[in-house]
Amino acid sequence: MSSSGSILGNSVVRREDPGLLTGAERYYDDFTPEGTAYVTFVRSPMAHAAIESVDTSEAEAMDGVLAVYTGENIGLPATAGFPMLPVFERPQIAGERVLFVGDIVAAVVTETREQGMDAAEAVFVDYDPLPANADPEKAMSEGVEVLWPQNEGGNLAFHTELGEDDGLAEAAHVAEVKMESQRLAAVPMEPNGILVEPGTPDGGMTVIFPSQAPIGLKDGFAGLFGLDGDNVRLIAPAVGGGFGAKTGLYPEYLVAAKAALELGRPVKWTESRSEDMVSLVQGRGHIFSAKMGFDSDGRITGLNLHCLADSGAYPAIGSFLPILTQTMAQGVYQIPKVRFVADAVVTNTTQIAAYRGAGRPEATQILERVLDVGADELGIDPAEIRRRNFIGADQFPYATVTGANYDSGEYERALDAALEASGYADLRAEQAARRDSGDSKLLGVGVSSYVEITAPLGLHTEYGRVDVLSDGSAEIRVGTSAHGQGHETSFSMIVSDLLGVPMDSIKLIQSDTDEIPRGAGTLGSRSLQTAGSAVYKASEEVLAQAKELAAQQLEASADDIVVGEGGLHVAGVPAQSASWADLASAADGGVITHELDFDQGGATFPFGTHVAVVEVDTETGGVELLRHVAVDDCGTILNPLLVAGQQHGGVAQGAAQALFEWVQYDEDANPRTANLADYLMPSAAELPSFEVSNTETASPMNPLGAKGIGESGTIGSTPAIHNAVVDAVSHLGVAHIEMPTTPERIWQALAAV
Repeated sequence: MSSSGSILGNSVVRREDPGLLTGAERYYDDFTPEGTAYVTFVRSPMAHAAIESVDTSEAEAMDGVLAVYTGENIGLPATAGFPMLPVFERPQIAGERVLFVGDIVAAVVTETREQGMDAAEAVFVDYDPLPANADPEKAMSEGVEVLWPQNEGGNLAFHTELGEDDGLAEAAHVAEVKMESQRLAAVPMEPNGILVEPGTPDGGMTVIFPSQAPIGLKDGFAGLFGLDGDNVRLIAPAVGGGFGAKTGLYPEYLVAAKAALELGRPVKWTESRSEDMVSLVQGRGHIFSAKMGFDSDGRITGLNLHCLADSGAYPAIGSFLPILTQTMAQGVYQIPKVRFVADAVVTNTTQIAAYRGAGRPEATQILERVLDVGADELGIDPAEIRRRNFIGADQFPYATVTGANYDSGEYERALDAALEASGYADLRAEQAARRDSGDSKLLGVGVSSYVEITAPLGLHTEYGRVDVLSDGSAEIRVGTSAHGQGHETSFSMIVSDLLGVPMDSIKLIQSDTDEIPRGAGTLGSRSLQTAGSAVYKASEEVLAQAKELAAQQLEASADDIVVGEGGLHVAGVPAQSASWADLASAADGGVITHELDFDQGGATFPFGTHVAVVEVDTETGGVELLRHVAVDDCGTILNPLLVAGQQHGGVAQGAAQALFEWVQYDEDANPRTANLADYLMPSAAELPSFEVSNTETASPMNPLGAKGIGESGTIGSTPAIHNAVVDAVSHLGVAHIEMPTTPERIWQALAAV
């Protein structure tokens, strides 16, 4: 995108960071108005049980207790977590039974946090245990407890299927694999929470909370409490990570709001880390069975893919995510026939929802794994088998057999760039040398080529507004809600480039329903292509208005007015100029403004290739990620620095799934990884410095040519690392190792051959 004199396409240091580093930016827990009370939740220690009674008398008599709520007196309706699944309505506080460890059975409101902890322990609940299950495969078995009797499908929450012919009958060889994309916890640095202040605005309430999509939740708050939308204000200040888990309307939010309205004072809830590990929604949890057919030249004839998705106890958006897996099941390859079947099932576990990539990583993981199995069985190099099957650059736009409409792509170019950057041929030579020498530390090289969908599921429209004020500064308003991505920097770059207003004179306003009329928030790697394009188009209109004003002031034709330092001037006569302050002062209301909803009409499809290099110790099963090379194509790049940051963060989360993280339950559905002592989340010390670069293939969907980048690193990295681990020991007869590929699992796989 970079052109002569343009800031776009250049690395610009993030404007957000000084405030975050110095503490000038405030998080929701930094807001504590006078008289704030605190809510503490009593959570079920049982995965499935009938609630016989809840005794709150002792808690109610304790010092500082202002209110105690149970399922009987909360007075809030149950709510469905996803509109397409209305049968699965979750009570805000469980009244008759609990469905997972962490389900809310009571809430105490106290003067201090410490009093809340004591009072919560004084609430006594009599449970009658019921059969519990955390195994999605078992959930559909005969005789297993049906968790939602009113659901016609028993424990089946959602079903989707596509295609009738899988093309395997025409295959000369069929590769098969069964694998799990294991359940993961989001573990944002900042846990969940909320502050609710009643009485303002106009007798309603103000909500301050760490949400990725605060604008879109306004109607939910207002409707549940019978308030007019104008009387509800939602604000998301600085947010310490979300990864998809901070998008929904949590029961804890509504209970806190209920308490604030009833008590007439501010109420705050701050989630503990142990609560976070069982109550914040989790991700992945898919079990796959795949068969891929190949002809005698290693070209794919078809794919048969079955997905069993864990929905958790209260099915919501997680049950619907297999639709995205289905859409992306063809990947970057020419696969003439695809048969896809998915079942999402109910278990006694924490709810599954969107987690970085949300359905797309799962598709890439199984596709890249079965392709590697096929390459190994056919004796074809993993990079070569991908090259043979790529959709060609001259075939775009491309309609897949799974229903996606790819906007643009150059898949072979990204593969070549990754192979060159990694020194692929040299790596294979070193791998062979280690094997020949009998070295106990073997080298594994993994390749993953992917395409993903950004701004999916109708998220291709967003609100944007640009104002130039009478002091010459500019304001940007958007419906997205940044929480670390760099929106203030990127959106300011767009306005500065088009209008010439210095970046330090531009202010981003977001995440406040008093300022933003509508917006879908930040999720699905959508922000630059939607809100950024809205800002771009609004800036163009502001410039057009300003040229008309300048033409009047400078007695020239609007066609002869151009952007110059500090304002506009007549082309070729920079001395004949009008400042932005003068122009805005001359406009109606002292501001030049334009707002719009930009709609790009559909999703975009970023892509790339990753190469991972691991070292596996055959004596201990120990594995170390030595290198990770990522070549990601997110369309035209606005700011390479921001893109690289997203790549590094995404690769780290993808590596964590491949090597470390795994939410586990025992046979009674008790969580085994409910704290960070048991849940193995890596730090930077466990990971190498990633080698990231890009190709650029512009999208025709928006004026910036942009695609998403926030989730690409996660999608491309996990299968590359997974494949690398298996590749290290494949010559010993190991065909597959489940994720996370822990030393124990590697050692067991080696011991079994």
